[in-house]
Amino acid sequence: MRSRRRHPLFLPVLLCALAVLIARPTSATGDTDTRGGLSAEVVRLYEEASLATQQYEAGRREAEVQRGRAQRLERLLTREREDIAALHGDLGRIARAQYRSGGGLPHTAQMLLAESPEELMRGQRAVWQADLAVNNAVTKSRRAEARLAADEEKAASAWQVLERRNGELAKIKRGIEKKLEEAQWTLQGQADAAVAAGACRGAVRLDQPRTGFVQPWVAPVETYELSSGFGNGGDRWASRHTGQDFAVDIGTPVRSVGAGRVVKVSCGGAFGIEVVVKHAGGYYTQYAHLAAVTVEQGERVAAGQWVGQSGTTGNSTGPHLHFEVRLTPQLGSGVDPREWLARRGVRL
Repeated sequence: MRSRRRHPLFLPVLLCALAVLIARPTSATGDTDTRGGLSAEVVRLYEEASLATQQYEAGRREAEVQRGRAQRLERLLTREREDIAALHGDLGRIARAQYRSGGGLPHTAQMLLAESPEELMRGQRAVWQADLAVNNAVTKSRRAEARLAADEEKAASAWQVLERRNGELAKIKRGIEKKLEEAQWTLQGQADAAVAAGACRGAVRLDQPRTGFVQPWVAPVETYELSSGFGNGGDRWASRHTGQDFAVDIGTPVRSVGAGRVVKVSCGGAFGIEVVVKHAGGYYTQYAHLAAVTVEQGERVAAGQWVGQSGTTGNSTGPHLHFEVRLTPQLGSGVDPREWLARRGVRL
């Protein structure tokens, strides 16, 4: 009978070995980055850049409104000054006309020569009403001019404050965009290194937004411009273009267009880093030229779930997503992605 005291370190060593094995990533394509790292930084900077752009655009629109208000008030003030100048001219003409009309005598002289109290009162009333009307008109015009001038000053001051704030927002926006560009190309450099080495870095786990898509099918990217389409010819392809390209920046989250299972994650060849998802009905979708993947092979995904981040790996002339719909997982069985998505309620 063997004594257990002959190997006093056996149990601790065994426990350590088990701990190492449990902690070790099981991905066949490389270590899984559970923290996101640079990929998460790119996503965060995208959100910050989007928010900064929204704030800048809102401030710019507000400044345009204030500037328009100041300009309208300036035009009103100019007209008010012209009206006052015209009124003053009328007063001068009235005063001069008093000596040139009405028997050649001013109202005052006519009152002195009045032949009856009634005629005298009528003359006094006429003079008083004329003076009152003129004085009231001048007073109202001057008050209006003062109000317009005060409003114009406030509007101009508010516009200048907004312009200064927009200058600060523009500076912040440029700073974020510069950081984003640096992070994007660093991420792309890591992806190129992985492709060159033939060793995928594994899934990057990112905090995805809770979108809760109601529709079963979505576009592969949220914001995009369509570039090369299915069946296009050109020097870039050995035959016809086999998918639909979406012009997006490096690091843009790429979504699975529908629920399915990841059947392929690879990082070599003409497509660079790519993900292929199998959907119900026997169709497959491919997402190629990625800078990072966020899923593992064999993993189930929901509609709209991020499967990677766009890039320009493989045979790519610039940042974009190459998206295909296939009848098999292999190249050469593609169908028109725009028509396929349109039949499922997604119009690109």
